[in-house]
Amino acid sequence: MERERLQRLHNGGKVTPTFSAVEMTRRQENLRHHMAEAKLDAALLTSYHNIAYFADFLFCAFGRRYAFVVTDKKAISISAGIDGGQPYRRTFGDNIAYTDWRKDNFLHAVAEQTKGCRRIGIEFDQVSLDNFRSLKEALPGIDLVDVGAATMWMRTIKSAEEIALIREGARIADIGGAACKASIRPGVREHEVALASTSAMVREIARLFPYAVLMDSWTWFQSCINTDGAHNPVTSRAIQRGDILSLNCFPMIAGYYTALERTLFCESVSDDHLKLWEINCQVHRRGLELIRPGARCSEIAVELNEMYDRHGLLRFRSFGYGHSFGVLCHYYGREAGVELREDIDTVLKPNMVVSMEPMIMVPEGMPGAGGYREHDILVVTETGAENITGFPFGPSHNIVRT
Repeated sequence: MERERLQRLHNGGKVTPTFSAVEMTRRQENLRHHMAEAKLDAALLTSYHNIAYFADFLFCAFGRRYAFVVTDKKAISISAGIDGGQPYRRTFGDNIAYTDWRKDNFLHAVAEQTKGCRRIGIEFDQVSLDNFRSLKEALPGIDLVDVGAATMWMRTIKSAEEIALIREGARIADIGGAACKASIRPGVREHEVALASTSAMVREIARLFPYAVLMDSWTWFQSCINTDGAHNPVTSRAIQRGDILSLNCFPMIAGYYTALERTLFCESVSDDHLKLWEINCQVHRRGLELIRPGARCSEIAVELNEMYDRHGLLRFRSFGYGHSFGVLCHYYGREAGVELREDIDTVLKPNMVVSMEPMIMVPEGMPGAGGYREHDILVVTETGAENITGFPFGPSHNIVRT
């Protein structure tokens, strides 16, 4: 039985958006400016982060493909019919849905929406080899040109509306941190602490952003040996007296990521642990001072490396010292051009938003074993940087006694 390949599921009206029409138009016009410079007829965006950034639509793939097509005259999302009218209601622009009646209906929609185009921008850093081949087959004779790097640089400079949302996200992360800390006591399992934190953050997002989708907020809470990795998953391990703990709260608002990360101890801290914790806090404080316009990412990393090295701890450093914030999550997005690492020479500019998050990991069996990490979010200004994280750090605040 032959069925329709595409549908216009314009079910209901547009919802209250995350950002103003002025802000969303600015983003799309920036993209069109780049398209004109690169002589592109269209941009075909397929990543979570770019579709969220340019369309204000955060999709759920679940084995299906999504896109946002921008030309000089239109902006339209391509979504799976299983989502009904939700993509239309949330897209800043038009929407077309493809059905499941044939396996290549997504590509049929792409071909239809880019008809007449000769050069199309796609995200080389996101499109798999299989998807690249299928696009080449569906769009014969069309040049596919990278726009992944260009769109990343657009996202690194935040607008006033973005900074306002990120500021609220940082405040909500502090709320999650408070709920996390309040749940800590011997015998409580990691997942119970994480659940308390995530619930507090989701409720605050729902209160403050009543029209936003409530998806992807999460907490990683780690204890003892589980603190050795920054991204270690939550387990059911029970907290014990004297444990080193790692609090990691991540409220997600319309695809925008913010974070709070802190080292804590349950009831007491050994002398060996205390010494390492205080050193890491010293590095963190110096790192906060180094975030300013004109600072080079690599130079910040080198100076902080020297601090660790003076204490004989550089070999325990776990990863880079910080990164850009914006539309990203633990499974999508990364503004890799703004990371505080030795191999990144980007110069910080006003309206960039970056973290400072030094971490060392001392292996099990050594004095003071565990992972130590503090994490604050800073908005780079014309004259310095504003720390928008309020949750305190260090031994004076985060030895949790019950």
